Amino acid sequence: MKKFGYIFLLIGTFVMIVVMTKTGATLKTPNTPKGILDLEFAYNNTKTTAILNAWAPTTNGNNILAAKNNTYLDFIFLFFYSLFLFYSCKKIAHQNNSRIGLLIAKGALLAGVLDIVENVGMLATLSNHTSNAVALITTIFSVVKWILALLAVAYLLKGLITAVINNNLKSLIA
Repeated sequence: MKKFGYIFLLIGTFVMIVVMTKTGATLKTPNTPKGILDLEFAYNNTKTTAILNAWAPTTNGNNILAAKNNTYLDFIFLFFYSLFLFYSCKKIAHQNNSRIGLLIAKGALLAGVLDIVENVGMLATLSNHTSNAVALITTIFSVVKWILALLAVAYLLKGLITAVINNNLKSLIA
C-alpha cells in the first residue's frame, strides 16, 4: 500500500474514534454504562427492550436517534479501521514471513464485514424490530468482530514493539 493511502487510513481511523466517542457520549446512562456496547452485547429481547427504554426520547434528548446516528457513522469507521488493521498486519506478516500474521490480517477485514451485519442488527433493534433472534445474531457477530479486531491490534502492537527493539521501525513505515 502506498504511504499516502496508509496515512489516510490511520488518520481516518483516529478521527472516527473521536467522532464515535463524541456522538455516543449521551448513550452512557445509569442503565447503559457502556453506551452503544450495551446494545452490541444485548443478546436477547429482554436486554434490548431495557436499553430502548433507557434511551427513550425525553425532554433532554433522543438517545434512540443518537444511537442510530452513531451506528450509521460506524459504517464509515469500519471502513477505516478494518483496512488500516489489514494493511498493517499484512505488512508485518510479510516482513516476518508469518502465515498466522496473514490470517490475522484477513481476520481484520472479516471484522469489518461482521461489523456491517452487527450494525444492521442494531439498526433493526433501534427501529423497534426487536426479537431474540436479531439480538442474538447481533451479539454473536459483535463478539467475533471484537475478537478478530483485538487480535489484529495485538499483532500490530507486537510488530511495532519488535520493530522498535530491533531498531527497524522505518521498514514498517516505508
